[in-house]
Amino acid sequence: MNLPIRFTGLPVSDGIALGTLHIADTETAVSATPEEVGEAFAAVAAERFALAERLRAAGRDQEAAIIEIGGLIAADPLLADPAVAAVRDGGDVATAVRQATEAQAAVLEALPNPEMAERAGDVRQVAHAVLDRLSQAGAAPRPVGDFILVRREVSPADLIELAEAGLVGAVSVAGGASSHAAIIARGLGVPMIAGTDPAVLAAPAGQRGLLDADAGELIVGPEAGDLPAVLAGHDLSQRQPGPAGPAGLAGSDESARTADGREITVLCNVASVAETRRGLAGGAAGVGLLRTEIPYTEALAWPTLAEDQAQLEPILGLLAGRPATVRLLDFSGDKIPPFLRDEAGVASGPSGEAGVGSGPSGEAGVGSGPSGEAGVGSGLAALLAHRTALPDQLRAILQAGHGTQLAVLIPMVSSLDEVRQVRDVLTKTAAALGADLPRLGIMVELQATAAAAATFAPAVDFFSIGTNDLTGQVLGLDRRDPTAKPALAADPRVLALIARVAEAGRQAGISVSVCGDSAADPLVLPLLIGLGVTTLSVPAARVQRVRTWLAGLDTSACAALAAAALRASTVDQVRELVPPI
Repeated sequence: MNLPIRFTGLPVSDGIALGTLHIADTETAVSATPEEVGEAFAAVAAERFALAERLRAAGRDQEAAIIEIGGLIAADPLLADPAVAAVRDGGDVATAVRQATEAQAAVLEALPNPEMAERAGDVRQVAHAVLDRLSQAGAAPRPVGDFILVRREVSPADLIELAEAGLVGAVSVAGGASSHAAIIARGLGVPMIAGTDPAVLAAPAGQRGLLDADAGELIVGPEAGDLPAVLAGHDLSQRQPGPAGPAGLAGSDESARTADGREITVLCNVASVAETRRGLAGGAAGVGLLRTEIPYTEALAWPTLAEDQAQLEPILGLLAGRPATVRLLDFSGDKIPPFLRDEAGVASGPSGEAGVGSGPSGEAGVGSGPSGEAGVGSGLAALLAHRTALPDQLRAILQAGHGTQLAVLIPMVSSLDEVRQVRDVLTKTAAALGADLPRLGIMVELQATAAAAATFAPAVDFFSIGTNDLTGQVLGLDRRDPTAKPALAADPRVLALIARVAEAGRQAGISVSVCGDSAADPLVLPLLIGLGVTTLSVPAARVQRVRTWLAGLDTSACAALAAAALRASTVDQVRELVPPI
């Protein structure tokens, strides 16, 4: 393979990165010895047995029993031995594992007992886990120093895990600008492109790479002549996602203000300590959206109280005296973990509870997502249906958030009954702990909820508009769609809904913020200010940039722009109206 090699992709998080390529996925088949295959089955079994013990210790016996079944399946010689034997006979590892598990799954599916037949899905989950473990074991070791992550689908968890380990850029074959991986990349300030040719997975590992995410290009083995042309005007030291130092030391304590003196609260969206530090260092007043579900997207069960506490305490510990808005677990869209997936991709409860695909009061529509995908909106219903998941998370939030200006945010709300259920549990949990009752708000990210904002306003303490999902639903775009971008929130149809929510908030006397990535988009930002939005929660790495943009905006001019944009017919017409910031 002659160098340099150029790969193009969709820019999803801007910036320039120079580092060693880390090819985390390859196009080659999984390679393992028969002994390693057997060890992988044993390791998966041990993992499930350990999880079952933690769940049982937390009083979640029913879930523990279900997870334990997965451990028994992985440890069953009837499953592992045929796969090991096939590999010993020279068979392909992945084929051997899949054929062995499919044979057992077929036996279970043929049983007349429906509960036993459902265990076929558990068998297939074991196969996925075994192959994932073998793939990771055979993956190239992470380079020392700065590196660019390359894989078939970069996950949010990948970025958070590697944020302080030398990660300077990311390249994904799958995904788009509205995927959660792209959102996390923007929060961390990690340059990233997506939709790249799968041939990038066959690029020589260990080579230096130059990622120009502004131009949507990865150069493998860049020549000396490539560097000055691309790096001119870029200061790479300001684009690295490493820790930003102690909270707030590098930032400004002054409120953000527009050119005519309007005070705007700028918060940051985070899912990790690294993002929180970066946002505060950039001048964020606090956190307007703490995504709690990101660490659990590959989980086998709802997190326990101890797991919730371990995730929240390091982040909320940085926010003493500051706003801290914690969103409840939002298992929806591209964040549905294994324990909420069935073969059709529709979420179901770990204990088989009914009501997961529909609202707690039986309302239609809760089980369909912002783009119409099955199961996308079912995460909240599953959380409400579970016996301990919501109380455990709220207890962890109240304990870890003590000393902050705490608020709780409900995702994917579609009914007043959902709000009532959460408020009831929150009130009881706070009373049991002797804790102050935090404000309770809802994400306005479903089209019907935005349209009915005036109905929801009396029942909540604040609105937080999630423009990513709201825009996707209005325009019929999936998060992974390459055309889904934050700037599309400037579509007049989306702006009209934002205006409706803002007006409902004003009438009810409650605060309205925008926490979608469009709040940091130069096309959308002036329109939000023009619609009267005075609280913005933006990707952590973009806080300082947004503060700078705000200082150049005049609220009267923004209001005139917003009024004109609402009269437009298309986002292209809106784009022609809004001058560059």
